[in-house]
Amino acid sequence: MSNLISSHLGVHATALPLREQRMQVIASNLANADTPNYKARDLEFQSVLENAARNRPPGGNRAERVPGSLDLAAQLFERAGVQPSLDGNTVDADTERAAYGRAALEYRASLSFLESKVRSMLTAITGQ
Repeated sequence: MSNLISSHLGVHATALPLREQRMQVIASNLANADTPNYKARDLEFQSVLENAARNRPPGGNRAERVPGSLDLAAQLFERAGVQPSLDGNTVDADTERAAYGRAALEYRASLSFLESKVRSMLTAITGQ
């Protein structure tokens, strides 16, 4: 039964938690904008999503299928600084805010898609 649901929800069921984790990484960059020697990090979303989809077992319990169980720390990369800083910090607040805005928009798009799919499943179940 869980195979039918996960196949109906598609890639967005896997992407939503990954998008959330990417937003957390970007928020961490913003929070450390004034920390000396802090290196801005980001998540290569497409490769992480492909890896999560490839490693997701078709059955099993929910904990085995959650992409958060992947080692995301190993898949983070340092984003190069736009402008050199004397204290070694590579965070550019404008770049991070733009990245966060885009990530939030993508998160909302995935969430809307999942809401639509769940709504259609409820309509099929109730017949209304």
